[in-house]
Amino acid sequence: MSRTPANYTPSFDPATLLSHAGDPILDDLGSIVPAISPATTFVRDANYNLKDSQYSYLRSGTPNWRTFETLMTRLEGGFDSRLFASGMAAASSVFQGLLPGDHIVIPHVMYHGLRDWLRDFTERWRLTISEYKAGDIGSLRSTVAARPTALVWVETPANPSMEITDIAAAVDVAHGAGAMCAADSTLSTPLVTRPIDFGVDFVMHSATKYLNGHSDVLGGIVTCARDSDWWNAIVEHRTGGGAVAGTFEAWLLVRGMRTLDVRLARAMENAAALADHLQHDDAVEAVLYPGLPSHPGHDVACAQMRGGFGAMLSILVRGDADAARRVAGATRVFMPATSLGGVESLIEHRASVERPDSPVPKNLLRLSIGIESASDLIDDLTQALRQSVR
Repeated sequence: MSRTPANYTPSFDPATLLSHAGDPILDDLGSIVPAISPATTFVRDANYNLKDSQYSYLRSGTPNWRTFETLMTRLEGGFDSRLFASGMAAASSVFQGLLPGDHIVIPHVMYHGLRDWLRDFTERWRLTISEYKAGDIGSLRSTVAARPTALVWVETPANPSMEITDIAAAVDVAHGAGAMCAADSTLSTPLVTRPIDFGVDFVMHSATKYLNGHSDVLGGIVTCARDSDWWNAIVEHRTGGGAVAGTFEAWLLVRGMRTLDVRLARAMENAAALADHLQHDDAVEAVLYPGLPSHPGHDVACAQMRGGFGAMLSILVRGDADAARRVAGATRVFMPATSLGGVESLIEHRASVERPDSPVPKNLLRLSIGIESASDLIDDLTQALRQSVR
């Protein structure tokens, strides 16, 4: 009675797809939970044919990967997906499709790990790289127009300053210049924003974050809008380069995805309550959260984000870097740590973990909001601000 994810159609609500994990029954026992398939190789029959042509060696594919990949493809409304060992491996695979001499355009504010890697990679790969002001389509347009461009990278909301980029407008700029457009949608998830609906060619997530949701798995995924030579290069890069996830990690990702809908809904509710409270706190200079009407990108966010505005926000503490670090060290519920998207709330002084040339304000604290009591989160941050901002 083998049933596969193909039994579900895209017409199912995401909550249904997620709770059943795409209906991943992979054995003949009727198991509700998919089995872990740790095999690194697969036998052939007397004619040297594989039982399933997509599984020959673990580096090429495994049933646990395909369960997660098929589910993500359906959630994103894409053509196909590939799971990688980390978010960085997934993101870098997109850039591996470039040729020496190509020009790429990235936002000035984005995930610092990828920005720093790109600066080194482009120098070795003999690529040229230009930066535009995050959330500013005019800046993007003039940057792309300055020279022939192969790839435009969008991150929205921007990490950690939460600028919102109009995805459809960015796609128009990229495609109008003959370039591909890729989006990092880690902070949003496909439940909030589906970049492919707005014309993006590739969408990438650090699966370590909201998709996993429990801070215990490293992974990344890329979904394409359509088949292309570039997509085939991404697939070959994963297989040939071996940047693959383990089968147990893939199984954990599927397990985490089953509760993504309810986890994210609770976290977004908490984030909205916290943002509303903090905008009236005298110890806070600014709250950077697209759900607030005062946010410069609020109207665009309303148009391209559904069901909420994500569960990430940043604040500018009234004071300097030392004041911000004191706040991070004085919380009791928020834990001072890197990463985001888990069930627990995290607080991080970004300038302390990025390179000295980081564009992040020295008084910025990034908050990943979890599923704790909203009142406990508000009380915790309020007391930390009171005793730390002088």
